[in-house]
Amino acid sequence: MAPMARRAATSFLSDFKDFINKGNVVDLAVAVVIGGAFGKVVDAVVSLVMTSLLEPALKAAQVDSINAWPAGSVIVALINFLVIAFVVFLIVRAIEAMKRQEEARAADAGPDPQAELAAAANRLAEALERRAL
Repeated sequence: MAPMARRAATSFLSDFKDFINKGNVVDLAVAVVIGGAFGKVVDAVVSLVMTSLLEPALKAAQVDSINAWPAGSVIVALINFLVIAFVVFLIVRAIEAMKRQEEARAADAGPDPQAELAAAANRLAEALERRAL
């Protein structure tokens, strides 16, 4: 391999390594994997609940499952979406409540000691300058 091609390959691999090592990329990959698994769990639970709740109606209609209906898979997908959106809403709401509590605690804690020390040092420096010491 020519030296220039080797440098280009090394540069490309280095750039790729930097890209992968960014926290956002790894976090996104983990979120996608967990989201896929969560979607499957929600799909199974919704199918179970819907089948259980609608079992008498399904038997009367002589239908084995909701998916056997003409728009059954669409109905199941919409219910899955609503359940997932509701759970995400609850999680985000809980996180925001925790952040508000932390902010309230920080506000109740009083002024920052380092900020007070810096302000006192500035006042001392100004006083010394006024007296020309």
